[in-house]
Amino acid sequence: MTTYSALTDVSAAATRLATVIQESAPTLRSLAPASVDAAPRGMKWTRKEILGHLIDSAGNNHQRFVRAQYQTEMSFPRYVQDEWIGAQGYSERPWLDLVELWSGFNKHLVHVARRIPKSAYGNVCRVSSDEPSTLADHVIDYVGHLEHHLGQILGD
Repeated sequence: MTTYSALTDVSAAATRLATVIQESAPTLRSLAPASVDAAPRGMKWTRKEILGHLIDSAGNNHQRFVRAQYQTEMSFPRYVQDEWIGAQGYSERPWLDLVELWSGFNKHLVHVARRIPKSAYGNVCRVSSDEPSTLADHVIDYVGHLEHHLGQILGD
């Protein structure tokens, strides 16, 4: 199985993301309601809130993937994760609604990532005071971030 550390380019990251969605969505749909309302051991967020965090990540990265194609350097606002989780009330949403939103949004990100022109891969993205990174780095890192949090939800 390909792992995050093996990803080195946008094309591989998009392919891996498509595979992760296809493999994970059925498992996510099958989780018992009681388990999604609980936090995994050692975590502060419930499984619903972790999936909500992944939805937030998809939304933030969607902006980066699109906007950074058109400027050689862009700055983006910092993501304040606890505030976003609290404001959106993911724990109040039906689990299957969250899974479908996560799945659909990420399928769209696969499509967007595959359309990024290679000439834009090196465009610089700044997120808050973080060190600058390239658009390609953001696409690649996004997949690793998603896999990390899916592992928390699914207990890998």
